Amino acid sequence: MNTDFIKGVIVPILTPINENEFIDEAKLRDQVNYVIDGGVLGILAFGSNGEFYMIEEDEMERGLKIMIDQAGGRVPVYFGIGAISTKKCCRLAKMAAANGAAGISILQPMFLKPTEDELFLHFKTIAEAVPETPVLLYNNPGRVNYTMSARLVERLAREIPNIVGMKDTSGDITQTSEFIRRTRDTGFKVFGGKDTLLYASMCHGAVGGVCTAANFMPELIVDVYNKYVAGDLAGSLEAQFKLNPVRLSMDGASFPVAAKDMANLRGRNIGLPYTPNLATPEGPVLDRIKAEMKGAGLI
Repeated sequence: MNTDFIKGVIVPILTPINENEFIDEAKLRDQVNYVIDGGVLGILAFGSNGEFYMIEEDEMERGLKIMIDQAGGRVPVYFGIGAISTKKCCRLAKMAAANGAAGISILQPMFLKPTEDELFLHFKTIAEAVPETPVLLYNNPGRVNYTMSARLVERLAREIPNIVGMKDTSGDITQTSEFIRRTRDTGFKVFGGKDTLLYASMCHGAVGGVCTAANFMPELIVDVYNKYVAGDLAGSLEAQFKLNPVRLSMDGASFPVAAKDMANLRGRNIGLPYTPNLATPEGPVLDRIKAEMKGAGLI
């Protein structure tokens, strides 16, 4: 299975919606063009910042078709799966594969506290439902309240042929490094999941990052990656330091609305999040976001 294309900055693309909370096709097509023009090397449909947990399956399929059509082969489009039940994950994986997704990304089940054997069987079953499609694991302990172990990831990487990589959003660089160390002889591709740790993740062997920031400041986050792969480590680190205050300013807002707020501040016209979330109101949180964006020359 060719996985050479799995690298770089991949954006968990925002999902623009209309007043009835259906995907706004024109705005989504515009956002696809914006991030590709900004230099990303992949688009992840319906990641965490794409608000996957709000979207019905038929809308996901419609949105995926729009993204793949608009990308037009310029970059691969991956499909994010965050369902709890193995059965639903398999159904979504088959739908994504049938519509031409370049790969699928699977979040560990939220709300549950599964054993490692249960997790292994979960990921194995989904991957085997789409044996010709590259599968990426998605470790996000901050949202599901438990982490995948390095032992589990290594077992999946070695035993399931089409599980070829992962995104680690633990924010623990030691854990990210362990995922890389234990699988480095297999061709397994690890992505950093924290925008603020893209440089650090690549120093440990990550092939890139799945970066929310690419939705509204692709020029900054892509600069970290491009300078690193060109061998300009000092320049890459400085680009990371320029990015970080802007990215950290998001943390005071209600998840995940800050990404849409910041895109709107840059004139992207992305619109509102799905309810019950609301746009960040005027006040100290939004003031900090604006101040950091101004400081970085973004607005």
